[in-house]
Amino acid sequence: MPYVHLRVAGTLSQDQKAQIAEEITDTLSRVANKSKSYTYITFEEVPHENWAIGGTLLGKKV
Repeated sequence: MPYVHLRVAGTLSQDQKAQIAEEITDTLSRVANKSKSYTYITFEEVPHENWAIGGTLLGKKV
């Protein structure tokens, strides 16, 4: 039973989430021979001000 937790900076639309979920599920089914009906995916959207890269918050204006 695959479980995928996807964390992204910012937000995704419902259409984007649906497409990502479908493609990840298809990939796990095709490559790892995992059942689509038992593939779980969660999305966590992190506000830019709570995400830093290289010591700089994404929400901080440069």
